[in-house]
Amino acid sequence: MPVNAHKKRPALANGSAAEASLPLHMQIRDAIRRQVREGELIDETGRLMTEAELGRHFGVSRITIRNAIAPLVNEGMFARSRGRGTFLRSNQPENWVGRLMGFSETIRDAGYKAGAKILQQGMTNRHDAGVRDQLRERAVWQLKRVRLADETPIAIEHAFYPPDIGLELEKRDLISIIMYRVFEDELGLAIKDAQQMIGADLADAASAKLLGVKMGSPLLSIERVTFGEDGRALELLRAIYLPNYFRLSISLTRRHS
Repeated sequence: MPVNAHKKRPALANGSAAEASLPLHMQIRDAIRRQVREGELIDETGRLMTEAELGRHFGVSRITIRNAIAPLVNEGMFARSRGRGTFLRSNQPENWVGRLMGFSETIRDAGYKAGAKILQQGMTNRHDAGVRDQLRERAVWQLKRVRLADETPIAIEHAFYPPDIGLELEKRDLISIIMYRVFEDELGLAIKDAQQMIGADLADAASAKLLGVKMGSPLLSIERVTFGEDGRALELLRAIYLPNYFRLSISLTRRHS
């Protein structure tokens, strides 16, 4: 580690206490995102500092920098140009858009090993009106799992699928499955977009036990419906997450009449 590393670590100081508990490469990732928005770390062409320069700036190893930058490239914030460097895709960060990714893709991009424990799977007709309204099926195939990052439980996901899709998924390894890749590459289901609602929740007795937190602990909740090119709902996902493992970036625009 460089001799002056203790002088560089304050570059992370703008983060919250929750961010301080994250793995170092995730702290660096968030710091890069934040500092680039403030016009730092890039030159007038949008070129990002080299890995060596960033390592000196933050006082960390190049492998930590590499693990921090990879998710930012994958989500579209930066683009790599062979022989030239890594460039900001836009000099207007407010225009960055979300990328539809499943849990396994998100967690692997963050540098963790994704895993799961299956709680429920199979056909059911005991679903609520919300599931019926979205999937328009009398019976659906459900999959409820505790999701793991490096063997640590960080989420509970309960997904519902039309029967034809569910019965195909049942033939696959539901522990390591990368759901949207299976949709596109194996089932021939072209994904158009998704609608996602985000909220806050408190851990009840069951979820607290599964996630290893105290009852009443804050959780991030989402409900997402993923649609095919033909407008058909392919998946309804309801999930709760430990909030210190997830950050949400939302693009907002103001319409002028």
